Amino acid sequence: MTRRSEHPARTGRSAASHPSHLIATLVALALSGGAAEAADFRLEPVTVTETKAVFARVETRFLIPARARIGGTLISLDVTEGSAVTAGQVVALVIDPKLALQMKASDARIAAVRSELANAQTEFERSQSLIARGAGTQQRVDQTRTQVDVLTNQLNAALADRSVIAQQTEEGQVLAPIAGRVLKVPVARGSVLLPGEPVAQVAGGGFFLRLALPERHAPLLREGSRVSVGERGNVDGAAVGSGRLVKLYPQIENGRVIADVEVETLGDFFVGERIPVHVPIATRQALAIPVGAVINRAGVDLVRLRRANGEHHEVAVVLGPGIETEGGPRVEVLTGLVAGDLVVTP
Repeated sequence: MTRRSEHPARTGRSAASHPSHLIATLVALALSGGAAEAADFRLEPVTVTETKAVFARVETRFLIPARARIGGTLISLDVTEGSAVTAGQVVALVIDPKLALQMKASDARIAAVRSELANAQTEFERSQSLIARGAGTQQRVDQTRTQVDVLTNQLNAALADRSVIAQQTEEGQVLAPIAGRVLKVPVARGSVLLPGEPVAQVAGGGFFLRLALPERHAPLLREGSRVSVGERGNVDGAAVGSGRLVKLYPQIENGRVIADVEVETLGDFFVGERIPVHVPIATRQALAIPVGAVINRAGVDLVRLRRANGEHHEVAVVLGPGIETEGGPRVEVLTGLVAGDLVVTP
């Protein structure tokens, strides 16, 4: 007798009610429940750094004038404001007409002494020849030798004087004292300059930020602290990033403590620019949750918590500003939650 197979629809049994399917369903539920619990966020206090917002000025480490070493007329000026220069580069040329006249006088003096020296050497050689034949005296030989020595020394002195004039002429070249950028050129071509008068102001040695904070924050500042630097208004709004507090000055001026901040991406062009910075002055403990855990319903911020029995319930919270933590960006919770709460996150 042939046995008829029963169709699930006729017998009222579903394929899902098969033991193997039931076990698979329970395993899936267990895994999903475990994933949900793994996604929960236990609320613990985090350390938040308090900052003070101030404006800092871009300063240069060295500001050295390129000076004229001699007096005279400025006949050449090769730089202008904003020009980049290297150490020892010729930026201007100063000419003193008197130096050229002194050089000619020195050359004439040297030529005269050389002529006298040549004549004295001839007399000395003649006196030596005469005394060798017995027709001269030793006194004459000594006189001519002394005259040769005197004129030789005069020639050396004249040559030294000429070297001094030549050095003064070369010092008419105004050299850049350091490598950097020209900030000011207070003179123009054709100006009459005195010795030591500045021709150009050269900024170099690197650029940094200098800021002034109220003196009540002085005990809270620490060298080596990271400083957040805001956007620059004259470089297409580019954000500078962050810097490092490298120096605190011990003298407080007008109720302000002065500090220097080094920034790698500051550039080397603008000096005196004002840039907003946020300086860390203190730390505090705060409660913060991931941004995705906040539910906004009817204008009210809600957070879903998991109770000890596994049930969920929602509480209203008051949120503060966003903060950056090691676990990523979070939002501070001012009221509504306490440490140890289990926050349900998506």
